[in-house]
Amino acid sequence: MTTEIHRDAWGVPHLRADSAPALARAQGLVTARDRAWQLEVERHRAQGTSASFLGPEAVPWDVFARRVRLEDTARRCFDRLTDRHPETADWVRAYVDGVNEGLAEGPALTPEFRETGLVPGRWEPWIPLAVWLSTHILFAGFPAKLWREEAARHLGPDAVGLFATDGPATSGSNGWLIGGERTVTGQAVIAGDPHRFIEDPGVYQQIRLACDEFDVVGLAVPGVPGIAHFGHTGTVAWAITNAMADYQDLYRERLRRTGAGVEALGPDGTWSRVARHTELVRVAGEETVEVEILETDRGPVIAGGPEGLDDGTPLALALRHPPRVTADLGFQALLPLLRARRTADVDAAFDDWAEPVNVVQAADTEGGLLHRVAGRVPVRAAANGTRLVPAWEPGHEWTGWHEMPRAGLTDGVAVMANQRGPAAGLGVEFAPPHRADRIRALLAGRRRWTAGDMPAIHTDTHLASAAPLLDRLAALDGLTGPAADLRARLLRWDRRMDADSQDAHRYAAVRSALVRRLAAHPAFAALTTPPAYPEVFLPWLALVPRIGFALEHLLRAEELYGVDRQTLLREALEEAAGQPAARWGDSHRLAPWRALPDPSYEAPALSGDHDCVLCTSAVPGWTDLAARGPAARYVWDLARREDSLWVVPHGASGRTDSPHHHDQLPLWLKGELAPVVTDWTQLTKESDV
Repeated sequence: MTTEIHRDAWGVPHLRADSAPALARAQGLVTARDRAWQLEVERHRAQGTSASFLGPEAVPWDVFARRVRLEDTARRCFDRLTDRHPETADWVRAYVDGVNEGLAEGPALTPEFRETGLVPGRWEPWIPLAVWLSTHILFAGFPAKLWREEAARHLGPDAVGLFATDGPATSGSNGWLIGGERTVTGQAVIAGDPHRFIEDPGVYQQIRLACDEFDVVGLAVPGVPGIAHFGHTGTVAWAITNAMADYQDLYRERLRRTGAGVEALGPDGTWSRVARHTELVRVAGEETVEVEILETDRGPVIAGGPEGLDDGTPLALALRHPPRVTADLGFQALLPLLRARRTADVDAAFDDWAEPVNVVQAADTEGGLLHRVAGRVPVRAAANGTRLVPAWEPGHEWTGWHEMPRAGLTDGVAVMANQRGPAAGLGVEFAPPHRADRIRALLAGRRRWTAGDMPAIHTDTHLASAAPLLDRLAALDGLTGPAADLRARLLRWDRRMDADSQDAHRYAAVRSALVRRLAAHPAFAALTTPPAYPEVFLPWLALVPRIGFALEHLLRAEELYGVDRQTLLREALEEAAGQPAARWGDSHRLAPWRALPDPSYEAPALSGDHDCVLCTSAVPGWTDLAARGPAARYVWDLARREDSLWVVPHGASGRTDSPHHHDQLPLWLKGELAPVVTDWTQLTKESDV
């Protein structure tokens, strides 16, 4: 069979070949044609070379990528893949061949390349692993341990739990599985939406991969072959959410310089040589930056060094994480997932999963169901999960790997939204239960569901986390004038964060004013200026977002370090009452990340909020703009795959000259989904490869 590229009405590529390697080559080729700029940005970010064309703003990431040794880890993982799983390694090579073929074509030279002067480079076989690692290295949020350390140091150990929440830079998801006894067709439905930073082009690529062995539709990660997170083979479908597990440790290191280099003090009381070299980060329009790369027996030093942090704080931190320890990213799971026919096949494939740690939900046409955690979490002391631990003291070593937990369904459904669930014993901080509780409540509202019913759940805007603020608002007395009127309106409010709601905007205004006042209170003054950690970690250390996302806990605590919360709330209410009327969508707008900012971009209005099922995350007290939200929505129907649905925030193409660059945005904004087309006669053949 000649390898063929077809497209549906939304420009989604449907690829057909006679073998898995030929199909992988076609996937790489079509991805390079559709998303050459995105691929090259991700390759350079994985290698720590993006500042060479993006300029000084990219330097902090490039320095982190070098210090954490993303490229070297990816090379090690690919070498191990070649030794242990040669078929998968050859399949990855075929994908890379397709990427190189596509990048060599003229269409790669899109406006972004011309603007920056970047010339597409050549991909090596290990690059897809580096892209995967770069995309997920901060996924589990290990910098939160820096925050916990500061909070405990200045406020005491109870502050760790008080501020525990799904923070400003954490990735999450909604996901729910409805068993056949709860559907109209008698077959299962899986639905949800992964929450990530919204990027343009998007982090998920709708695609179909068909060959003699399999025929799979799903959401791929551009730059990575196969379909890892969300897929439907026709007889079995699967989806994931972030398990919120903790599997990355930060070690305080005692380092010293010697005539021969650098040494680190180990838990046995002896000093040992630290691997050391320097690298140069080239910066467009600026001086080249020299970076010292250090790696102890625990892992790469990602902050500080023998001389401490830039502000003189005597600290060096090494990161220990599974792929660096095991040289395994779990890529050997990708081909078995494509070949899966039953949930048992999906289950077996995810036994090899490594990074990131996810909760998996799957169902097949024979009634098989799966709800489990997949990934690799080390066994070690509890302290490793909550704070920085001393490398020179025994008791913080890794001693094995946790067995991944499993769970079932309750009343025919399973819901995961990053709350405490089957992965509870593997993590420290989880999302509040509001999204999960709301999804369960909505599903309990009727006995039988169809795939077409799911968008109403995706787009639910009820904000349960508003309760603590509104309860305290009800207790305020002595209010007059506009403040009294505003309180009355908010106490009547339906607690829905709809874009056209003035009351939702008023609530957000009170909330933000209160967050700013709490952050300015002397009780938290010591947390306003954290140590000089690398810039990429600052989102986890900023006080205003931390208070904003922990507001529910801070308002419900019996005592809060002597803070008079009612007085601050009164002031916040009076401030908000003096503001002109507006709708939530006037300020709550989509702010996607782009490697090159677009000054002509007009941000669309959004419904939802951080703790809504429609999770469009603003940062209370900081901005109403939403940089995070549903990076895709999907509905997998096991009765008829062609009744499945999906959408991405922008479109199938990353090319600004394509009609499919942003054609799905109106659907995404309205909560609508596009059909998953599986009939080849309804597709348009684009070319043979």
